[in-house]
Amino acid sequence: MEIFMLELRRINIDEFDNVFAIMEQSFPDDERRNYTEQRALFDNPEYSIYVVDDDRDNRIKAFIAVWDFEEFAYVEHFAVNPEYRNGGIGAEVLHRLHELMDKQLCLEVEPPENELARRRIGFYSRNGFVLNEYHYIQPPMSEGKNSIPLFIMTSKEAVDEERFKFLRRVLYEGVYHCTEI
Repeated sequence: MEIFMLELRRINIDEFDNVFAIMEQSFPDDERRNYTEQRALFDNPEYSIYVVDDDRDNRIKAFIAVWDFEEFAYVEHFAVNPEYRNGGIGAEVLHRLHELMDKQLCLEVEPPENELARRRIGFYSRNGFVLNEYHYIQPPMSEGKNSIPLFIMTSKEAVDEERFKFLRRVLYEGVYHCTEI
């Protein structure tokens, strides 16, 4: 694995199109908002997108979209540009995000029902996240999209049921604008 230092740079709205192109390549339709709704999140002060630039040709190597709440940060989308995968960038991005946020991180993952989902959970586990096997449904990202059964992974340690319910409530209200499914 290549050892390197990378910089997470917060983007502005003018750079969104390049990130959205990677988002479309990396996430199924039900796991992302449409272009207009995703772009509108820049108006929310809790939401940011950070990128890792390839300085050689002005392309984006990776991006991570984060909601920074008072008690934790939620990683909504994280993807490495397909051209740069398997080079250690993903692990380094998570390491840098831990440093930048200095609080517990959480993210959603698919249940370990297929090889890709198991590999994704393994990647996050190797990078300091713990799978919390409480019942969780991701609300629809946009009108007309489906809800998705997922699990929450948290950095540093597993959470008890009370903390899980708190995380779920903040995500439902702050990200998905609902109280239950």
